Amino acid sequence: MNIMIDSAVAMPDVQSSVDIRHIAIERVGVRGVRHPMLIAAESGGSLPTVGTWELTVSLPAHEKGTHMSRFVALLEQHRQTPMTPARFCDMAVSMLVLLNSEKGDIAASFPYFMTKVAPVSGVASLMDYEVKWTARVQTAAACGSAAANTVGQAEFELSVLVPVTSLCPCSKAISQYGAHNQRSHITVNAVFADPALVEVDTLIRGIEQQASCELWGLLKRSDEKYVTERAYENPKFVEDLVRDVAVQLQNVAGVQRFRVEAENFESIHNHSAYAVVEG
Repeated sequence: MNIMIDSAVAMPDVQSSVDIRHIAIERVGVRGVRHPMLIAAESGGSLPTVGTWELTVSLPAHEKGTHMSRFVALLEQHRQTPMTPARFCDMAVSMLVLLNSEKGDIAASFPYFMTKVAPVSGVASLMDYEVKWTARVQTAAACGSAAANTVGQAEFELSVLVPVTSLCPCSKAISQYGAHNQRSHITVNAVFADPALVEVDTLIRGIEQQASCELWGLLKRSDEKYVTERAYENPKFVEDLVRDVAVQLQNVAGVQRFRVEAENFESIHNHSAYAVVEG
């Protein structure tokens, strides 16, 4: 027996019903969504990658639920758009309109690739970094403004993990030859008032310059000699790393606040050395 469904009959919209518990929800949405994205390259063109997304909005006390499918629909709508931090914030603004909400956050974590040229041989290779973009937006009503329907300036936060080499100044000072060194992770979280001022490549290069030596994906023997000697001539404690990066960030246009973490995966201990600076 065939059962015909009349498309003209509206299906119940349960999530739009009234909730009687009178408890507002700060953030509700989807997380752990893996979805392709294009990153607009600073040199032109776009870089394909895969983002792990989290999209959330606030839900007023009288609404039972949000429309979960609309978050994924928003991702599909922007899948072919080369993303800049400014466009990423525009996407967050459109999410508030789509979900009829006063506050919302969008975050995407993704591998970010840069082409680097080895210091001596000049051979080119890709270097990958862990990057996270977060956009936070709210309507004027959420801020207590009379212009309730307008959306305020989005806050953009960039998080990037940069692997580097660090060499211990103490080890160098007390040893007749050699000094212990290790790979280190420098993680920077920087909040920008204006996303148009964000330059990811420039920020990563600036962070690398504060280490004993930067890393490359491909090195020849002449490059290895350079890296070894460069690190030896430029020893850095974990404290030096966070302080030097903090000084650099103080001179980056548009940065409102920042947090710098450095973790040295010690080669002579079974634990890490760790430091944090906030500014």
